[in-house]
Amino acid sequence: MSQLPITTAHVRVHRQSFSEQFLDGEVSAGGFEWQFKWAFGRGELSVEPSLGRALIQDALLRFLIKADYNLEPGGDYKFTVRSQF
Repeated sequence: MSQLPITTAHVRVHRQSFSEQFLDGEVSAGGFEWQFKWAFGRGELSVEPSLGRALIQDALLRFLIKADYNLEPGGDYKFTVRSQF
């Protein structure tokens, strides 16, 4: 049985505001880099640029929801994506 491909994604949080209900930062994986903004009050995640966005957007949203209150500005985090970029 072959193993599933995996890629480690690295997240850095730049800013967050509980009063404005947003968090923004950058995520990189497999040679791609994106900027993201998560409006957690509305449940909206935007990821730019569009190149490769489909590879990371769902996995990033799941990570953000799971890690939610543990994320802090200046923090570096990582999670695993079950695909090869």
